[in-house]
Amino acid sequence: MSKGRSKKAKRADKRVEKRKSIAHAQKKAQKPSQLQPKSPNKHKTPTPQHLKPTIPFSPDDKILLVGEGDFSFAASLVTHHECTSVLATSYDSEAELLEKYPQAAAHLTTLRTTSLTPLHSISAAKLPTYKPLRLASPYHRILFNFPHVGGKSTDVNRQVRYNQELIVSFLRSATPLLAPSGTIIITLFEGEPYTLWNIKDLARHVGLVARESFKFRSEAYPGYKHARTLGNIEGGGGWKGEGRDARSYVFAASEEDAGGNAEVPQGQKGGKRGKGNENSSEDEDD
Repeated sequence: MSKGRSKKAKRADKRVEKRKSIAHAQKKAQKPSQLQPKSPNKHKTPTPQHLKPTIPFSPDDKILLVGEGDFSFAASLVTHHECTSVLATSYDSEAELLEKYPQAAAHLTTLRTTSLTPLHSISAAKLPTYKPLRLASPYHRILFNFPHVGGKSTDVNRQVRYNQELIVSFLRSATPLLAPSGTIIITLFEGEPYTLWNIKDLARHVGLVARESFKFRSEAYPGYKHARTLGNIEGGGGWKGEGRDARSYVFAASEEDAGGNAEVPQGQKGGKRGKGNENSSEDEDD
């Protein structure tokens, strides 16, 4: 019996050795990439979220802000970007502003404590008619963030037309206040209906040229919160404009000045569209 068990043991040992030999051969046949973990790509292209945001001004520029909402953008320029010459204006009177945006009080205080005086009841279409704006000119940068007329019409074509008229009036109004190398910067949300405004064509017909455009990154302005034209959403709401994609367009005077007397160019309407939704946030929010 002992001899029989010994033979079985020997056969078992041979089977084990054979399995080990096969496993070793398979391991040698494997490619190095299968045996070693992949090393991270040191030259990976940065994602848009990691690109450095474009800031279209320097701290020493003389800056005019038109159509401010709750003045959080102006406050950010002063406190975080250390801009020393900022004239911030709103279309609303101060009383109307504080009723629509109660949080504006703190931002106005921030500006005033740095010896900057915000102005109210200033129309973007009549900038040269205001003496304080003329006296402080010329400006290196004139910015109008998210211009919008509000919900004047439920018809998309008419609403596009109204906003085009606002843009043209602003560009014509701002140009005389620019320094020789100054620029006008308009920021809009991306997508419709804003792409229907054809902002570059509007600027060209007013005698300006588009220098560049870049993605507007709200996180580059700590403390800034987007303010709707119609005021805060009652109860706070969940709508946050700073979370939407937006783009800034930089314009400058062309070599052949068109004279600034252009009307809204024909054929720039929104095309054949049905009536819009009166409560559409895309067409009524600033």
